[in-house]
Amino acid sequence: MHQDPAPLTPHLRIHQDRGHTVLEFRGEIDIAAATEIAPYLDRVTDRPGVRIVIDLGHIEFFDCSGLRLLYRARSRVLERDGRLHLVCTHPLTLRVLKVTGMARLLPPRPTLDEALEQPEATSGTL
Repeated sequence: MHQDPAPLTPHLRIHQDRGHTVLEFRGEIDIAAATEIAPYLDRVTDRPGVRIVIDLGHIEFFDCSGLRLLYRARSRVLERDGRLHLVCTHPLTLRVLKVTGMARLLPPRPTLDEALEQPEATSGTL
């Protein structure tokens, strides 16, 4: 029986899946949530060659604080020769990602399975 991991904060769950660390952002991702999430994000992105998926499938709201988290995660992962994938289907969040250019830097995938199956050579790179 698969059990969901206990939330680290009301806005974040972290679990392992197929060699990737999956960070599930949950609820409203605003400045308060970003402040809670940032230390955990920094901790999991601090290893060489880390493979991360950020899953936005459980969010209800996402503002510029969430964008800063994504950009920070991407920068830290790439500096350490890792890979970062993004899962997002929320229409308003997808629009924010496109308008800001983040969708070009971190192309969103529609499902966790698709993100986990993404070829390593194309994930999160320019």
